[in-house]
Amino acid sequence: MENDYDAFAEAYAAETENSLLNAYYTRPAILDLAGDVDGRRILDAGCGAGPLFEALRERGAIMTGFDSSAKMLELARRRLGDDAALQVADIGAPLPFPDGAFDDVIASLVLHYLEDWTAPLAEIRRVLKPGGRLIMAVNHPLIFKLVHPGADYFQTAKWSDEYVFDGRKAVLTYWHRPLHAMTDAFTAAGFRTAVVSEPPPAPGAHERFPEDLAGKTAFLSFLFFVLEAV
Repeated sequence: MENDYDAFAEAYAAETENSLLNAYYTRPAILDLAGDVDGRRILDAGCGAGPLFEALRERGAIMTGFDSSAKMLELARRRLGDDAALQVADIGAPLPFPDGAFDDVIASLVLHYLEDWTAPLAEIRRVLKPGGRLIMAVNHPLIFKLVHPGADYFQTAKWSDEYVFDGRKAVLTYWHRPLHAMTDAFTAAGFRTAVVSEPPPAPGAHERFPEDLAGKTAFLSFLFFVLEAV
């Protein structure tokens, strides 16, 4: 089974809790893009063990989350409490929420696992109110070309990479798509691209990870978007 997070949920959650890529890059970038969320109804799509859910809830957001991994949701409940609005659902299938239920949807490091974005983006657009935002992060499309120099950047292509999470090996499988294919999909689903971001790491990152960031103001990893439902 591809991307079986149930198999390595605890190791992944432990590894990413304080890592450079997650704690000092992805999550701070998403929170910066979200801005003032007090009172906003936010859906955390692919919430994992719940760190973004928790951070947004602390900022006053009214949070709902889902993940396809039951094990990840176990970890999220441990973190967030039994009263947290969490459920198992798959971003590639119809979502169990009414039309216009949310002000924002967060999809952090989720869509790059999917070959086809048409149905997922349409569902996200459906559950957002008009003017609502999709705030998302995916693999930067240049990463695929760096890892596979001979590959065709302009084709949608499947690729895998091996990781070690908290001492445990795992293989993650992604779908690369060129930047224009991403923005075309956003437009087709009824979104306007408001922000494209390639952020620097968060304050404190250089002190905590001096070797990784030596001589760098930023690095190539993920690409961030804020999309507005029109």
